This record gives sequence, C-alpha cells and structure tokens, in this order.
Amino acid sequence: MARRKKIYEGKAKTLFEGPEPGTIVQYFKDDATAFNAEKRDVIEGKGVLNNMLSEYFMNGLTQIGVPNHFIRRLNMREQLVRACEIVPLEVIVRNFAAGSMAKRLGIEEGTPLPRPIVEYCYKDDALGDPLVSEEHIAAFGWASQQDMEDILSLALRVNDFLSGVMFGVGIKLVDFKIEIGRVYEGDYQRLIVADEISPDSCRLWDMETGQKLDKDVFRRDLGSLTDAYSEVARRLGVMPKGATPMKPTLIN
Repeated sequence: MARRKKIYEGKAKTLFEGPEPGTIVQYFKDDATAFNAEKRDVIEGKGVLNNMLSEYFMNGLTQIGVPNHFIRRLNMREQLVRACEIVPLEVIVRNFAAGSMAKRLGIEEGTPLPRPIVEYCYKDDALGDPLVSEEHIAAFGWASQQDMEDILSLALRVNDFLSGVMFGVGIKLVDFKIEIGRVYEGDYQRLIVADEISPDSCRLWDMETGQKLDKDVFRRDLGSLTDAYSEVARRLGVMPKGATPMKPTLIN
C-alpha cells in the first residue's frame, strides 16, 4: 500500500491527504501538551478516545443542522473529514469563569457568567495564540463582518448543543474552543465547524463533585487523563462500561 502524503502535523493530530479529492484523513495522536507545548507527555489511548468523542459530537451537530467537516470515522484513530480553509482564529465560548479568563479578570474560578461570552484568539503558536478583538480581526482581514456574524451564530449553536448533551449526563460545560473552516461551492462560501470537539478542547466538570474531566487533569497533575476522558465517553455511551481504550498501530 502506498504511503499517504502528510499535509500537516500538529500537537494532537496529523493530517494526511484523503482518498478522494477534497478530503483529509485526520489522525489523533496520544500526545498531550499544555502551556503552549511547554509541558508534554504521551498518554496511551488518548487519541482513540478523542477520535470517538469528536465523532459523537460532530454527528450530533449534523443531526441538528450545524454544518461541520466530519464525514465518517475510518478506524480507532482516524476519521475522514472535508478539506477546508481554516479561519486563523480559535473561537472560545465561556459559560463559567475558568482558566485564563479567571486569571485575567480576577474572577473566582467556577463563577457563572451572566451569558455565554465568546472570545477570539489569533492562531499562532509562536505568539501563544493571543486574545484579539473583532477590530483586530477586521483590520487584518482574517474574517469579514458577515463571517463574524456567522461564526458567532455557529459558536452559540454548538454551545447550546454541547451544554444540553453534557447536562444530560451530569457534566457542566464550563467552556470550549472550536475552529471554523471555509468551504467553497462555486462562487458561494460557507463556514463550517472544523478541527475537533473533545475533552482536549473543552472544560468539563462533574456537576456534583466538581471533578475535572478534561485536559486540566494533565495541566494541573490531577490524576489520569485517560481515566477522565474515559469517564466522559462512558457517560455519553460512546464507550461501554469496563472497556479499555486500545492502542492500535497505524499502517500506511
């Protein structure tokens, strides 16, 4: 079998050319990073869990009419997605104060926000993905005003969906980040949810105990990241109780 062409390798995923034009194979790695990759480790099974969970969430978005790049899961670590042009922004939706917002504004972590707050960061690892305003986005041409209206609408719809799903299994959706891609159909441009939705990109707390079930477990050395992600997968029915994530070998 011919080896596939690698398009891009990031901190948590590797992208390969897809089998058909306009498609990409997204491979989920076991690498875990924090603090702009200053802290690193390899967490066995993490990629398998994130692949399954992202499939679950993207399929759920499709069912409620939120456009996204997901086509289908190929195996335990890979999924086929639609190729798109990524808008150079991380779109963050916050329901409770936590992480950088809590530090930046001096708000106690866990404080409910009066309404969901949407923030934007410029995607640049070398700069530490700095927080930017809509004025910056417009001035530097990263997205148009219409794009920003569409991005805000998508972000809030994803928030409504994820909040409801998590509430149903006793998990509080504190915040999350998504990426947005542009796809072109003739002269028409459409924005879609891209990248992934997983505990890597969300803050998830148990509603009763406050236990963290997301990447903060790794950031703050709070225990096993695989156990935390597995708990989310079990509650959502993505992984049967008692199942252990496997670590298959990638064959190109």
